[in-house]
Amino acid sequence: MGVAAALGACSLGQQTPTLGVYSGRHYNTDQLLYRRFTEQTGIRIKLLEGTDNSLIERVRSEGSTTPADVLVLVDAARLEKATQLGLFQPLRSAALDRDVPANLRDSQGRWFALTRRVRLIVANPQRVDVGAIRTYEDLARPALKGQLCLRDNKSVYNQSLVADRLIQKGHAATTTWLRGLIANVNQPFFTSDIPMARAVAKGDCGVALVNSYYVARLLSGQSGAADRALASALKVILPDPSHVNVSGAGITRASRHPEAAARLLEFLASPSGGKGYAEANNEYPLKGYGDNPILRRFGPFRDDGVPIQELGAHNREAVQLMQANGWN
Repeated sequence: MGVAAALGACSLGQQTPTLGVYSGRHYNTDQLLYRRFTEQTGIRIKLLEGTDNSLIERVRSEGSTTPADVLVLVDAARLEKATQLGLFQPLRSAALDRDVPANLRDSQGRWFALTRRVRLIVANPQRVDVGAIRTYEDLARPALKGQLCLRDNKSVYNQSLVADRLIQKGHAATTTWLRGLIANVNQPFFTSDIPMARAVAKGDCGVALVNSYYVARLLSGQSGAADRALASALKVILPDPSHVNVSGAGITRASRHPEAAARLLEFLASPSGGKGYAEANNEYPLKGYGDNPILRRFGPFRDDGVPIQELGAHNREAVQLMQANGWN
């Protein structure tokens, strides 16, 4: 019997546990959601936030003494890294199988996606013909020479996009695409998506690749009225099909409260809990498009269907290929 299946057969005990949650997400609204979980279940949350890599290293070094019951990470490569280090334990849960699409979870139940984000294209209509840009491949066309801005190869989001291309197109076609991309870059690589989106809006770049939630954040006014006005100049293009990445979580191998941890994962992945988790960062829920008015304005997209697990498995090859072709 799996951990979640056992929930109906046994209680959590007389003393309600406190779950240790290590999270690479850092949004106040996440904490509100954890409080709602506590109100519904009585299970308290002790939250530690940090960067994904630092949390992975912390759980690894703490070993069997880690206070973390749940590890929340962002991006396929980081989830795969934690998996390969043996930090997660498998979980069987009918609720998670129902609420998390098969391509958005580990095949052995070691982690489950909680939100989705799209690596979309932003363009400045004053500098490029937006009607000629429909796919990621279009960004490598000679017509965009000197127009493209890219984030550097340390961006795990770009690494996962290249892994996605490798899975779908193969090594040779991905190499050709990368060479075309780099030939079109017009200035040094950026270290963050937000300044790059601003550069496109100002006309310093014609087009760029940005995560969907960064654009939505700018347009929402969260970073100020000036950014909101600036971002209104951007044309958002959802490639057809679109590369989708996730934030996700699993139960740590050393968890002292795996049953309670399973309940938290089921809550966060549920339509109600997941709605709040996605809205916290202008992300898409696991299914559909949610109620975020800005994301709805972007319009629907077609997921390319690549299993998230495979993105992480191809990360090393993707990074090597990026470096070999000038994506610094």
